[in-house]
Amino acid sequence: MTEYQYMPLRDVVFHTLRRGIMQGDLKPGERLMEIKLANRLGVSRTPIREAIRMLELEGLVVMIPRKGAQVAEITEKDLKDVLEVRMGLEELAVKFACQRITEEQLDNLYHASRKFEEAVKREDLTELAQADVDFHDLIYKATGNERLVQLLNNIREQMYRYRVEYLKDEEIRGSLVQEHDTLLEKLSQRDLEGAKQVTQSHIERQQAYILETIYGQNEKK
Repeated sequence: MTEYQYMPLRDVVFHTLRRGIMQGDLKPGERLMEIKLANRLGVSRTPIREAIRMLELEGLVVMIPRKGAQVAEITEKDLKDVLEVRMGLEELAVKFACQRITEEQLDNLYHASRKFEEAVKREDLTELAQADVDFHDLIYKATGNERLVQLLNNIREQMYRYRVEYLKDEEIRGSLVQEHDTLLEKLSQRDLEGAKQVTQSHIERQQAYILETIYGQNEKK
């Protein structure tokens, strides 16, 4: 928890648990036992309780009668709702990026795409996920709109637990390299419609994959 060392203890615990949920260390449906979490994090139960309330307000935790707090399940509708919002925000981002991206930022984006390609070859999923984040971060920053960047980052965190599963597919990894390069090309040409089309295709394909591999499996149980 050293990266949060200057925050109030309640906020340190909140961010630590939030990250655990986003990264899948705390699974959907898993109970959040105050004593167990307090012992694990080396704190009293009070900041644990306060952090759980904050997570409940974000919709990441639900309170179940006679069972207490547990990590919220993400329904198929929840996922579709998030992806609809993401689609709109991503299209807005490429619109602003097409208008405002600099030559230096385009150069940085090219190198980020090459870094992602190298990560694909090494088959390191953690490195691959980070390289994907870094690529899209550069596009977000090119918008010059800090509020939009904040919204996109929040949506991306809600999708984190699915990203690694998506990147496990070897065929998808290869196609993502091409998608990144095509998006870079469209941005460099200031081709808004082309950039929006690449973005839409990327998100729709991700949605189809997630619904088939995750929710399709659940339906079979």
